[in-house]
Amino acid sequence: MKTKFINNLILILILMSVTSCSQSQDKTTLSVAFENNKTDEKPVLDSVKTHNKASEALDFCKKNKFNTDFAILIDMSLHSGLKRFFVYDFKTKKITQQHLVGHGCGNNSWSSDDSKDSPEFSNVDGSHLSSLGKYKIGARGVSEWGVKTKYLMHGLENTNSNALKRVIVFHSWERMNDEEIFPKGSPEGWGCPTLSNNAFLQVDPILKSSSKPVLMWIYE
Repeated sequence: MKTKFINNLILILILMSVTSCSQSQDKTTLSVAFENNKTDEKPVLDSVKTHNKASEALDFCKKNKFNTDFAILIDMSLHSGLKRFFVYDFKTKKITQQHLVGHGCGNNSWSSDDSKDSPEFSNVDGSHLSSLGKYKIGARGVSEWGVKTKYLMHGLENTNSNALKRVIVFHSWERMNDEEIFPKGSPEGWGCPTLSNNAFLQVDPILKSSSKPVLMWIYE
């Protein structure tokens, strides 16, 4: 009688242990599945940072006799599938145009989006990377790309002083999109800031009509 009781008790303990392990495994599986189903959150523009940059840009434009009506700000800290190219109106203190803009591919494949959320930057010729810093938008000319129009870019800082030598110019590219494509990124070229054809056609008239040099500031 006693032996039978002990055997039954052992059987109950074994069953409880198996059930507990099974439940624990189920919880672990569910937890892993939940983690794998997480989606990346869409980044949001830091408006305070943008307005602070605009304020700095305006001071620079006043001091250097640049156009004080507007400037172009490019925030490379944003994912390339988001609109990070801004035409900023100094008078209204507002962004009047927002567009996707491409950056340099570096050692990645040309036209890929491999560095969509982690671009690198360089001032070295042949690096195929974009350069940070302030630029004076220069002469308008003929391009082989997009709408066949380009603007020369004069680098004004140590980080972008080789822009002309590297043939870094502002132009359009038919591979660029008009609307945001996050979580995908924009196609990457060899360092030029590139817009879609439609976007470029919106920016071109205000650059053409400016009687003073226009500032383009690429930062992160």
